[in-house]
Amino acid sequence: MHFLRQASFVFSVSSICPTFLFLKLFLSFYSASTPYFLLVLFKNKLSLYYNRSPHSHLSDFFDASLGKPFKQYRPKMKLILAFLISLSILTSGYSQSLPLLKVGKDQHYIVTENDHPFFWLGDTAWELIHRSSREEVDLYLSDRANKGFTVIQTVILAEFNGLKTPNAYGDTPLLNNDPSKLNEAYFTHVDYVIEKAHELGLYIALLPTWGDKFNKKWGTGPEIFSPENAHTYGQLLAQRYLKHPNLVWVLGGDRPLENETHLAIVRAMAQGIGEVDRQHLMTFHPVGEKKATDYVDDPWLDIDMFQSGHSSMAQEYRYVWESRKSSKPRPIINGEARYENIPDRFWLHKDYGWLDDADVRVSAYWSMLAGSAGYTYGCNDIWQMYDGVREPVIQARTGWQTALQLPGALQMSYMKRIFERLPWQKMIPAQEMLLNKGVEDASYTLCSMGSDRRFVLAYTPLGLPIDVDLTKMDSKRFNAYWFNPRNGQTSRIGQFDSSSSHAFKPWASGRGSDFLLILTAENHPFDPSNERN
Repeated sequence: MHFLRQASFVFSVSSICPTFLFLKLFLSFYSASTPYFLLVLFKNKLSLYYNRSPHSHLSDFFDASLGKPFKQYRPKMKLILAFLISLSILTSGYSQSLPLLKVGKDQHYIVTENDHPFFWLGDTAWELIHRSSREEVDLYLSDRANKGFTVIQTVILAEFNGLKTPNAYGDTPLLNNDPSKLNEAYFTHVDYVIEKAHELGLYIALLPTWGDKFNKKWGTGPEIFSPENAHTYGQLLAQRYLKHPNLVWVLGGDRPLENETHLAIVRAMAQGIGEVDRQHLMTFHPVGEKKATDYVDDPWLDIDMFQSGHSSMAQEYRYVWESRKSSKPRPIINGEARYENIPDRFWLHKDYGWLDDADVRVSAYWSMLAGSAGYTYGCNDIWQMYDGVREPVIQARTGWQTALQLPGALQMSYMKRIFERLPWQKMIPAQEMLLNKGVEDASYTLCSMGSDRRFVLAYTPLGLPIDVDLTKMDSKRFNAYWFNPRNGQTSRIGQFDSSSSHAFKPWASGRGSDFLLILTAENHPFDPSNERN
């Protein structure tokens, strides 16, 4: 389910039986199916029910005979009409904006401006702005919103000849390749992408430019940026998008900073943005196998983004552990990892096979259990918006619209869902709890524990037994569950005493048979029930 952030009231009348009519009043802050008020007309008596739970659904009315979680109140008809008229006036033309994001008090995670935990579940759509029509934008963003993604990573000045090859409407981004002269027609399309994302409850992690525009390397370039025009360009973008709450600025763009000029360009662009806008978070997208802080450690860098790369040999957790040891703690996010449906280590020009959903899951869970503030999924066919007509940039075999349904994306929504059932922002690395974590190869088990020592998560990529020292938990007894990352299902193992260690063995093993072990204190509020997927 995707969550609408528009605040609007919708009235509808439904017939249950000839003598039973009800009028539903929805406040769609949370979901189009979440009723906040219910007017019931039964045998010529009108009753008003109001919601006591923001997470109930219409079926709850009937399951609870209109009693739970709704409470009945029977006002006079005049009061009901006055109430409805007042709501109509108050909400006329009103639209609820997405909250701004900020770094949490512990410096390791991201929260909304109201201090609610924010799970960064990103998807990679580098060429979305450059190659997609508005109809395609709608299709893509709606699919990702429905799957539970929260962030879309994309670029204004795209990598693949993005200065000369026009977008779907025949427009290029700059006049005469001058960063101080924006082409209004092109940027109207950028506006549309950002606004449509907001409508669907999505944030845009926006790269002003791909890195080849200041360090060509293997790209097409041309190199058009200097510190001076980078500063101007940053100001122009910040002025244009200051009032859009659903933005995170991402500088860099998959290129190393190899000299002082490169560094000066990035800093100037950050300064230009920051002089206008410091309400949006800012980060830096580095080249493969690097962290943002390997290049910049400036005050404007709010998030330490890393790129673990498109390799089945990547050790994602090491980037996170290293970043969390910094004297300047920041949230860290794997911004470019093992893409689904991409040739493994393609740059070596050898046949290592293709990365699949199993690789995606290992990359994601290793990143999260090491202490990441979120994770960005990627698919080789989708990031380049491969349509079967254009020559693929990196070998592709599935059109992007078909690739939307690859299993890895849906499995990321399962991961987000299970983490959000726990106080996941209190997680800290806890390898010391494992008595058999093994060697650092494809079988490596990772463990994380709540800072209150009342829940533990341990992930085995190959379904190997997990031997846990339970004496470190703050509970005499605990409940144990297996979570299946492949289908999002949770199964109870049982309740155990925490006076010693215990080995938990999954029911399957081998590549693709990964499992997440969940241990919670016996009175922990964790809800293990399985939801419909």
